[in-house]
Amino acid sequence: MQTGGKTVFGASVGILMLETQFPRIPGDMGNAMTWPFPVQYRVVRGASPERIVRGDPCSRLDDFIDAGRELVAMGCDGITTNCGFLSLVQDDLRAALGVPVATSSLMQVPMVQAMLPPGQKPVILTISKATLTPQHLSAARVPLDTPIYGTDDGQVFTRDILGDASEIDFEACRQDMLQAADAIIAGEPQAGAIVLECTNMVPFAADIRRRTGLPVFSIYTMIQWFQASLMPHRFPSGIDDPRPGHQTD
Repeated sequence: MQTGGKTVFGASVGILMLETQFPRIPGDMGNAMTWPFPVQYRVVRGASPERIVRGDPCSRLDDFIDAGRELVAMGCDGITTNCGFLSLVQDDLRAALGVPVATSSLMQVPMVQAMLPPGQKPVILTISKATLTPQHLSAARVPLDTPIYGTDDGQVFTRDILGDASEIDFEACRQDMLQAADAIIAGEPQAGAIVLECTNMVPFAADIRRRTGLPVFSIYTMIQWFQASLMPHRFPSGIDDPRPGHQTD
């Protein structure tokens, strides 16, 4: 006997998207081919990168809640977003939606710190160091002394993503990432890992890892883990009774 109660099955993760036009290559959260499992999307109208990253995400809270409720009604068992700066609405969304919510890649920082050897620390790489505030960090439970580096001084990435450019030179974006990676290595001798705040940085995670030799965490690593909890893999085990705690010898 199969149980219903929702419209769409098999796509457990719902992604709240900012309203954008810029191109999204594989690896970007907004490219559906990035994911090895089905996802569902909802665009939050009026929530542009500029308004969310350099403005106040809380001003659009009702819009995010409405879109999140649509995803839950469609069948999503957990909700995420495509901007790390939305940590500011983490507590409000999880209270309103009634399912697990993981708004920001920054939420991984405490876990990463717990895994690193003594004397090492995670470093955040963000699209906008100038506007990533202690309030964003606190909302994601990130220690306020965590080092932060940005692509603000690069040539393309921050300018064109936040400017929502219709065309982007992604090779130039890669160079911005490598420049930021070099700055981290030069400036943080205790760096043990890098956490990418921005979901658009994921296509360059392997380049950053190769350049620095450090583990790189991102929204991709986080949502892989998140989805695995919502739809655990079933392994062949000879179990006759699928109820927890009931198995044959």
